[in-house]
Amino acid sequence: MQSRNKRLAKNTSFLYIRMLLIMGVALYTSRIVLKVLGFTDYGVYNVVGGVVAIFGFLNGAMSGASSRFLSYEIGNKNETKLNQVFNVLLTSHIAIAGFVLILCETIGLWLLFDKLVIPNSQMTIVLWVYQISVVSSILSIIIVPFSSVLISHEIMDVYAYVGLTEAFLKLGVVLLLTLLPGSKLLIYALLILIVQVSINIFYLFYCRSHFECCKIKLCKDKRLYKEIFGFVGGDLIGNISVLAQGQGLNILLNIFFGPVVNAARAITYQVQGAIQQFSNNFATALRPQIIKLCAEKNYKEMFSLVDRGSYFSFYLMWILILPVILSSKYILHLWLGEYPEYTIPFLNIVLWISLVQTIKTPRTMVFHGLGRIKFVNMVVGGMLVMTFPISYFALKCGAGPTSVFWISLSIIVLSEFASVAILKRYIQFSAKSYLINVHFRCLMVVIISSILPFWFVQKHPTDSFILFLVNFLLSLFSVIIVVSAIGMDKNTKQMVMKFLISRLQKKRP
Repeated sequence: MQSRNKRLAKNTSFLYIRMLLIMGVALYTSRIVLKVLGFTDYGVYNVVGGVVAIFGFLNGAMSGASSRFLSYEIGNKNETKLNQVFNVLLTSHIAIAGFVLILCETIGLWLLFDKLVIPNSQMTIVLWVYQISVVSSILSIIIVPFSSVLISHEIMDVYAYVGLTEAFLKLGVVLLLTLLPGSKLLIYALLILIVQVSINIFYLFYCRSHFECCKIKLCKDKRLYKEIFGFVGGDLIGNISVLAQGQGLNILLNIFFGPVVNAARAITYQVQGAIQQFSNNFATALRPQIIKLCAEKNYKEMFSLVDRGSYFSFYLMWILILPVILSSKYILHLWLGEYPEYTIPFLNIVLWISLVQTIKTPRTMVFHGLGRIKFVNMVVGGMLVMTFPISYFALKCGAGPTSVFWISLSIIVLSEFASVAILKRYIQFSAKSYLINVHFRCLMVVIISSILPFWFVQKHPTDSFILFLVNFLLSLFSVIIVVSAIGMDKNTKQMVMKFLISRLQKKRP
């Protein structure tokens, strides 16, 4: 247990250093890209990329399967089976890439020409950008087994260095974008593709030279293909639901309101993505351990880790979301200067959506570890998929752009209770205890910790960096105090105290 906690802390540290630098670079580059491309081209680039992403729904399910099966075999310490799993995953991803290519060049082109709202003067360039996005998507699909091997072996330092390299290469792209003549939209798409190809080549060569399991051999084990695709089939509805809530809603916004609203959504998800990295990095380090504990059938320790992972992921998100929600107008003005209409309401609702989704991530890993994902995805995924038709109906009836996000938030909250109830079908645990220990505890932290910062912002609206800094520090202080008081169970408090005391003792001369 102590060894697992140390490894989790070490891996999380690597990922947080990576995240902080990447976040800084990403936010800076977004400002420049938005300024150079303009609201319309920025929105066009995101909605075109979204069309390609829709057809990657099968890859989303395969990515989860890759991490799950590799981590499971590492936990079982079966090197032969691990190599077979890798090769089955690689073969499957190549097949999926071919399938995605066919969909993109048929249905995707129909959407591009007949359904999306794109300025006629831009159609030729947009078509080139679309084809570049297709190539980028194909490469991303094929490389998944290699990056999954890296994560499953918990080699987070290399994973962090690659992420940093990618971030700084994208910074170089932005600097070149301001200097090179021609269509900025096309140049940006081409340069981003070059960066991605470079990163994919590194993953390929590094994994093949460092891991025996990455030796490429054709595996003809039909039972293994059946097992993996059975898992993928169970996960498919869940991934379709993610696309329906993400790129599906993005396309609806384009059809009903045009590319400028897509730009507002893109900016929103840029901020949300940067903030969500705080909890995602913790979850990335957590996932292999939960899967391995499940493989070892150590369910008591696994659920203890799931509880702690759920509320700590939530708190890491809330620490950042609270000051952003209270000062969103000032932050966007400081970051971008000018920004499209609807950006602020989109941002505030999407941050609440992210906060709710953060809780479920460690619990979802249990379903993956057990290999019991079909029924939960049919029920929960089916609920989430309904976001798309309900949103379409609302927009047809004259609802505004923010309505799609309110609908999404409402359905996500309802799906949480369904997911907890379904988990009891497969493993013995107290649903009531889980809901109180995680959901109720998180709700109390949100309510109590927001009182003081909200009062301060009402008295002193954020219109300067000093006031924003005070608001941030006040929010940080409030969340830490409330989490320390009511945000952890007794055993976790003792564990945290022992960890802090040991760190302080090590620093003493």
